[in-house]
Amino acid sequence: MEETIADAYMPAEMALRAEASAVRKANRDIVTAFFLAVQAGAFIAFGAAFFTHVVHDMELGVGLTKLIGGMCFSLGLILVIIAGADLFTGDTLVVMGCFSGKVKVSKMLKGWLFVFLGNLAGCLAILFLVHLSGHWLTNNGAVGAKALSIANAKVNLSFTQAFSSGMLCNILVCLAIWLCYSARSVTDKILAIIFPITAFVAMGFEHSIANMYFIPAGLLLKSNPQVAGMLNGTDLSNLTTSGFIMNNLLPVTLGNMIGGAIFVGTIYWILYLRKQSK
Repeated sequence: MEETIADAYMPAEMALRAEASAVRKANRDIVTAFFLAVQAGAFIAFGAAFFTHVVHDMELGVGLTKLIGGMCFSLGLILVIIAGADLFTGDTLVVMGCFSGKVKVSKMLKGWLFVFLGNLAGCLAILFLVHLSGHWLTNNGAVGAKALSIANAKVNLSFTQAFSSGMLCNILVCLAIWLCYSARSVTDKILAIIFPITAFVAMGFEHSIANMYFIPAGLLLKSNPQVAGMLNGTDLSNLTTSGFIMNNLLPVTLGNMIGGAIFVGTIYWILYLRKQSK
C-alpha cells in the first residue's frame, strides 16, 4: 500500500513547482489562456460582490468589518486556485521562468496581456449579470450605495497611493499563491489563501482585477438616483471612465506587477533557483 505524504513541500521544492507552473502557463495556447483568464475574472468578481454584500450594513467597527469582508473576498482566489483559472496578478510569478531561461520575456508579456484582457471580460460579465439581477437594490438600495461608495473611494486615491497600495496587495496575493505551492491537499490550499487575502482586503490595498468589478459597478450605479441619493451629496466627479483608468487601474496594475514580480517572484528565484540555474 502506497504511503500517503502529509508534510508540506519545502521552500526549495515550492520554487521548482512555481517555476514549472510558469513554464506551463507560458506555453498555453492563446484560446486556452484567454478563457482561463475569463474564469478567473469571474471568480474575483464573485468575491468582490460577496464582500460588498456582507459588509454593506455591518456595525461591528471598521476593523472587524474589514476582517470579515476580507475572509469573504478570499472566495475569489480560492475558486481561481482550486477550480483552475489564470489570474493576471498571480501570473506575475511567471517571471521566475524567465530568470531560469525557460520562458521568453516576450512570451511572458504576451501572456500577461491576454490574461489581463480575459480577466477584464470575466469581471464585466459577472458585473452585467449582477446588474440585471437587481442585487444592488437589496436592503432598499443599501448594497448598491456601498458598492458606489467603494468605487468612489478608489478613484480618489493619488497616483502614489494607488501604486503603493497595488504593490502591497500583490505581494500578499503572490505570497498566498506561493504558499499554495507547499500544499498537498485542497484544505491546505484554502487555509494558505485565506490569511494573506484577508490581510490585503482588511488593510485596504488595491487589486487591479477586483477593481475591474468594483469601479465599473460604481459607474453603473452613479446614474441610479435611488442609490446615488443615499450618499448624501458625495462628490462623484472623479467617478468616470477616465478616472477609473488613469486614477486607479493604471497605477494599481503597475504596482501589482512590481509587487508580485519583484518582491515575490524575483526574491524567491534568487533564494532557491539562482544557483541551480547557473
